[in-house]
Amino acid sequence: MSSKSQQPEKPENLTRREFMRDGATAAAGLAVGLNAVGSQTHAAEVAKTRSYNPDMEYRPLGKTGLWVSAVCMGGHWKRVNKMAPGAYQGGDWLGGINLNDEGFKKNRRDVVTRCIESGINYIDACTKEEVLTYAEALRGRRESMYLGFSWYQKEMRDRDHRTAEALLTTLEEGMKEAKLEYVDLWRITMNEQSGTHKPGDVEEMMKALEKARQQGKCRLTGLSSHDRPHIKSMIEKYPGIVQVVVTPFTAKSKVRPTDSLFDAVQQHGVGVFGIKPFSENAVFKGDGSLESPTAEEDSRIARLAIRYILATNVITAPIPGLINAQQVDNVVKAVKESRELSLAEAQELEQAMDRAWANLSPRYQWLKNWEYV
Repeated sequence: MSSKSQQPEKPENLTRREFMRDGATAAAGLAVGLNAVGSQTHAAEVAKTRSYNPDMEYRPLGKTGLWVSAVCMGGHWKRVNKMAPGAYQGGDWLGGINLNDEGFKKNRRDVVTRCIESGINYIDACTKEEVLTYAEALRGRRESMYLGFSWYQKEMRDRDHRTAEALLTTLEEGMKEAKLEYVDLWRITMNEQSGTHKPGDVEEMMKALEKARQQGKCRLTGLSSHDRPHIKSMIEKYPGIVQVVVTPFTAKSKVRPTDSLFDAVQQHGVGVFGIKPFSENAVFKGDGSLESPTAEEDSRIARLAIRYILATNVITAPIPGLINAQQVDNVVKAVKESRELSLAEAQELEQAMDRAWANLSPRYQWLKNWEYV
């Protein structure tokens, strides 16, 4: 599929003054809510977004001024060993991958290419390995995608990196190692239950985010957490800094009728990327490979999950991990399909999610707490 990508000025041609000016303009934002999707009023602005494709739907990232595709790309590559078996060295999905394996590097670049061609324009990288991998995959075409940055190994989950100085050092050293001139979104990864952080540590984190944006090292700032009440309180206390939140939202999630996290999201115009849309892949029967005997069924379930999440219209975009170009095509197809599930489709998705809940590993039982958000 061809794309009609815009060609904005390349980072190497941006002066620091120009970068900071553009970042300030984005921060001023557009006073549009999460429901202002596809408005003709904003058609000209949407067409200027990165990797714009008229066949893709775009949504405002809160009131940041950026428009992102209705489905974006999560940085995780779980089960990628099915695509690049030579890269897998055992261990978990992150530590078990050889980042320099040519098969792995080609897989990641090919998937990113298909995203760009399809109009998907944001990648969320939340680990050292992901930042290095996607910075490399975007080499020579950095302006085609918005890139989220988090080097979680040296952020709030580590006790030695809970000061503004230490966090800014992580950003600077990470950008240098990844050869990045800038990041679009610095979204610091906090403890899953971020309310366990001391208030002083949270204050230090906010100072680091604010200073990084003032210095022009990032355009936007935000955080990742699984702690709904604490996310809500941080949005309300730091509305100028918490511009984007990365948090779980599954195909079983529903908005609470009262005191929902999304009350604060709507009020303050915060962009939200939803992780775990496929419930840690527990919703599927197969292994993600093209040869899987349940590949067709799993693709259908994936589309039903994406359609369900998009229909809630409360998050900006789900960010599934994608391990091959066919999976990219599949989520793009879901964006084009009806948001309203038929009775048969709703029943099939409900059965798949019941199966997912039954098959969740002990490590991910907490996902069940995200049924009402």
